[in-house]
Amino acid sequence: MMTEADTGGALRQRTHMSDAPEGETSPPTAPGEDSRRGAEAPADTQADYSVKEDFSSVCVIRVVQLNVILYSTCFWIQQSCFPYLSKKLGVDNITYGYLQTAFAVFQLVGGPLFGRFGDLMGARAALTLAYASGILTYGVLAFASSIPMLFLSRAMSLFLACMQGSQMVITDIVAPEKRADALGKLGLFYGVGMVIGPTLGGQITQRYGEEAAAMTATVGSLISMLTVIYYIPKHVKHVRTEEQSVANVFSFGEIARLMANREAAFLLIIKTVVGIPIGILQSVFSRVAMTIFNLPADYNGMVMSYVGIVTMLVQGVGVGILTKRYKDLSLMKFSTIIATFAYILVAQVTSIEQFCVTMLPLIVGMTTLQVVISAAITKVVDPKDTGAMIGLGMATNSLIRTVGPTLGAYMLEIYGYSSIGYFGMIVCAVVSASLFRY
Repeated sequence: MMTEADTGGALRQRTHMSDAPEGETSPPTAPGEDSRRGAEAPADTQADYSVKEDFSSVCVIRVVQLNVILYSTCFWIQQSCFPYLSKKLGVDNITYGYLQTAFAVFQLVGGPLFGRFGDLMGARAALTLAYASGILTYGVLAFASSIPMLFLSRAMSLFLACMQGSQMVITDIVAPEKRADALGKLGLFYGVGMVIGPTLGGQITQRYGEEAAAMTATVGSLISMLTVIYYIPKHVKHVRTEEQSVANVFSFGEIARLMANREAAFLLIIKTVVGIPIGILQSVFSRVAMTIFNLPADYNGMVMSYVGIVTMLVQGVGVGILTKRYKDLSLMKFSTIIATFAYILVAQVTSIEQFCVTMLPLIVGMTTLQVVISAAITKVVDPKDTGAMIGLGMATNSLIRTVGPTLGAYMLEIYGYSSIGYFGMIVCAVVSASLFRY
């Protein structure tokens, strides 16, 4: 059984979680040493990123970034019309909750499988599958005439992992020391679509109906898929991967092998645990805004836009500045400390103005932590397995979305709003203490 000292020592052995300044790398491993040391010596140190700045790689990154904007726009167009379409088809509150849970479960199952598919079949095949899943999801929704068809549209989202696929491409192209910054900027582009999508979806729904909005998302996904086919290379990894059959995608033994990597498992646990409080807060915010802050619908939207803009700035600008100056482990400690104190403030707020102020440190802490961990989990495994690891990381988000609403509703009803802040404080304090012991 792994001790805390074992985990801490292993984490500090990594290039970007070591005590060496940012930019310094560990000595190269001898040929064949990776195979002898297993998960403790990923071939990431041997991958050749010398071509990362060439024109073709830059073009691929730009195509991925633009596609993320289009994907996010389409997803939020669908999100804006889905409640109205489900209401038109007679969906009650309980069934609507089942629909949301079904979506989260399919994403939870599909994420790791999609990651394996990308590792085995390449970037182009993975992103094509993701956007094809989007076409099916939105297309079925556009023609939905009954509640079972709504559930079918949720089932089609099994491989709707466009953001995950984009992260896989960025991870494979960008050098490890710049990976967190690049992934953060990808989140910035997603945020642009998140701003455009709901507004555009609302306008289309109001003028032409919910079906037209869903069809618009379908067409947008088709454009993205064609762009991937024409502009994304078959493989973008800097290491050779053996040709394997699609059947190996469903090898849960391989996924279990990755989870057996002690460093990867530790990071995934941290990502999941610290994500639960913020997931709970997000799931109950609309109800808190109405019942505690007496916030009308238009102001509710303004607060959500404010949170989205601050998150975009932290992902697109703040993370890049911080990762150039500090190593990953230091940023993880720093982020959990900030989040701990931010949750204390969240538990004390009595007005929406105070809430907006407390969101600043909470967003800085949690966003930085999530981006750094997302990059770190790709550094502790062999480059040929980075897609599956990103899939496992995304699966933790789906897990949180699955349990968060129910747990949040229970805490809000039984213990009150302040309990969410105190719960987040305890979780982040424990995680922070654990990180300082390593």
